[in-house]
Amino acid sequence: MKRQNVRTLALIMCTFTYLLVGAAVFDALESEEETAERRRLEAKSQELKSKYNLSAESYRELEWVVLKLKPHKAGVQWKFAGSFYFAITVITTIGYGHAAPSTDGGKVFCMVYALLGIPLTLVMFQSLGERINTFVRYLLHRIKKCLGMRRAEVSMANMVTIGFFSCISTLCIGAAAFSYYEHWSFFHAYYYCFITLTTIGFGDYVALQKDEALQNKPQYVAFSFVYILTGLTVIGAFLNLVVLRFMTMNAEDEKRDAEHRALLTRNGQASSIHATDTASAVPAAAGGGSGGGGGGGFRNVYAEVLHFQSMCSCLWYKSREKLQYSIPMIIPRDLSTSDTCVEQSHSSPGHCPETPSNRCFCNARRSAISSVSTGLHSLAAFQGLMKRRSSV
Repeated sequence: MKRQNVRTLALIMCTFTYLLVGAAVFDALESEEETAERRRLEAKSQELKSKYNLSAESYRELEWVVLKLKPHKAGVQWKFAGSFYFAITVITTIGYGHAAPSTDGGKVFCMVYALLGIPLTLVMFQSLGERINTFVRYLLHRIKKCLGMRRAEVSMANMVTIGFFSCISTLCIGAAAFSYYEHWSFFHAYYYCFITLTTIGFGDYVALQKDEALQNKPQYVAFSFVYILTGLTVIGAFLNLVVLRFMTMNAEDEKRDAEHRALLTRNGQASSIHATDTASAVPAAAGGGSGGGGGGGFRNVYAEVLHFQSMCSCLWYKSREKLQYSIPMIIPRDLSTSDTCVEQSHSSPGHCPETPSNRCFCNARRSAISSVSTGLHSLAAFQGLMKRRSSV
């Protein structure tokens, strides 16, 4: 099974396991409190009905009016400041739910606006986060050099550490500010900042919804807008650094496999040409003629290497650098022989000096072609060990 498929199946299993664990924990933490809260609200509802002599229909009407009036506690929602706030929650996918378009035209425009704005915003935050990471990496590198550190390179661990503390600092700054303006506890303000900047946006805590803040507190409104956009940029930089690296692993593996298949296809074609040239050269060599063909096969020795096909050891003529960089991690550094001998064998067969380092073992037995063996040329001094191996 391909590595990408294994990784995908593992991610699916981990995700569903994580969902099951989360459901169990939330059930244990919240279910009893929810039941108790519902009982308290029902008791309060009955108390109000009896106190003010309200029928069930009148109570439902009063309840509907109270719910409809809740968004208007912040003032007029659809003036420019409120509309800008709503637009931010749309294109950033925060979606508090504190306000929603009521007209059909507003709903249609909201869908079209989100369809274009969400991809644009995601690309913008991703690109901006990448630029921030590049700038931070440059600054950290300069700081290391100024401090005279022996290794001035910026590692992935350095960047992750800086990104993590940047996110924590951003959340703490926002929590301090919103706890002051909204009169929340620091914990609830921190919770609001986390839910906002991760674009979860439950809507249980929403800023700018008290005392007509959208109209009466322009400084606070400006701070809220700038903080949300800046915080999303910082979070985007951290996600670009950590999460997107894992998201691109499948794409990198697919690209690597495609390149490998293309290499095998190209070398397969070259191998067929080499086989034809070899077949035509063997009868000529047996009859005393000079085998002039096979240049194409020699040039494409990579096919034999990749497929582990049988070939004479004198075909190891490519230089060390070309073999190493054409097929990295497959060809060892010590499996190359001299290019000079092959060039001489092309121009005048049989005149290559048979030193221990470049001896052609197929000259000893012209009736058989030896298999490729790692370091076969090192056995030149031990003729007793030079047994013909069967071809693969």
